[in-house]
Amino acid sequence: MKGRTLARHFRESFKSLGRNGWMTFASISAVAVTLLLVGSFIAMMMNLNKMADNIENDVEIKVVADAAASDEAIQELQKKVESLGGVASVEYASREQELDKVIKQYGKELALYKQSNPLGDALYVKAADPHNTAKIAKEIDTYEYTAEVVYGAGKVEKLFNVVKVSRNVGLILIVALLFTAMFLISNTIRLTIIARGREIEIMKLVGATNSFVRIPFILEGVWLGILGSIIPITAISIAYQQIYAYWQPKLVNEMFQVLDPVPFIIQVDGLLLFMGVFIGVWGSLMSVRKFLKA
Repeated sequence: MKGRTLARHFRESFKSLGRNGWMTFASISAVAVTLLLVGSFIAMMMNLNKMADNIENDVEIKVVADAAASDEAIQELQKKVESLGGVASVEYASREQELDKVIKQYGKELALYKQSNPLGDALYVKAADPHNTAKIAKEIDTYEYTAEVVYGAGKVEKLFNVVKVSRNVGLILIVALLFTAMFLISNTIRLTIIARGREIEIMKLVGATNSFVRIPFILEGVWLGILGSIIPITAISIAYQQIYAYWQPKLVNEMFQVLDPVPFIIQVDGLLLFMGVFIGVWGSLMSVRKFLKA
């Protein structure tokens, strides 16, 4: 394609936006509203997904060593656990350290137990894949010198199921919103093209090819997508920074931390811009194709 022809297509696409002011406004509004919904939901789901990851990664197995086990026996037990497949890390805590944690958690009155510490040495085990926690715990429970293996049996499985269902529901809703957005925007752009049917007929009568007719509409779809994504990008960027500044200092538990604004906002903004352009071009292509075939 010659540079002069391409420049003409660019000029025509810009002029068309101005000539069809109300339809342009309707298309940009449709893109803006739907992308605002999609972007808000993506931001919410990505933060929920991060919290779900934190909860999963926080699951660990506590292995209490037999009180009668010698230091050498506990070291041997630790080496055996570390060599077990699927184990990401093993952290040793002496019985004194265990008692200090209990005193810190339940009060200084329990310091009396320092005279006769009833607790045993412990190993804290994390699985490389949190979903294998129960399997690893059952394997460790068969080892010698283990007095107790605790990992929240029953509760962990329920937690993983809740996280899995939440992720699947969120993914389905995002996909449904995207299809709804594509349908609404495609119809709006189609109305714009139908309103300009006479213009297209004249272009065809004077010998214009389908690609010559199609390119200005594709460029219009690009501009509509870019213009329509500006409002949701601006709104979500400002709103997320405000929400982060307000809530983050109040969330002291690491499991419920939200994503940092940078690079999160940049990623969401880039995704919205891409979706805006993609939906605009896709809507134009589908609408022009149907019209040219009619």
